Amino acid sequence: MRAVGWRRKPLIWLAGAALFAFSVVAAQAEPVQVNSIHDVIAKLRTCWKPPPASRAHPGIDITVIVSFNRNGDILGHPRITYESEQATDDDRLMYRVAVMEALQRCTPMPFTEGMAGAVAGRPFHVQFQNRKRPPQPVEKRAWLIPKIL
Repeated sequence: MRAVGWRRKPLIWLAGAALFAFSVVAAQAEPVQVNSIHDVIAKLRTCWKPPPASRAHPGIDITVIVSFNRNGDILGHPRITYESEQATDDDRLMYRVAVMEALQRCTPMPFTEGMAGAVAGRPFHVQFQNRKRPPQPVEKRAWLIPKIL
């Protein structure tokens, strides 16, 4: 009788682990509700992926004005209002594409009911920054290695 009880315990543990894993996956599937202006900006910045440093210069800033409807979709067309003056035409194009991709990744914005009514049609000025510098090459300093004579 004891052997049968021992065999059931792994099944119970396995069923419990499966239930826990399912609840974690279900919780991750639900988007975090956006309830403040700070949350809107933070959510947009988490979707931001600047162009790789190998293709575009780092240190470029770009600002966009975007509005949302009550459902969290983009209302109208986002408008670029500022780009760093040191950006080349190729940089500007790559950063504009990166901004539009970030907006696509973040929409529809999961507003709470109260926030949806408050922000519908209101413009947001969002500044995207790429302050990451390309990695510096590792320098070998052979002249600093002490020699024992």
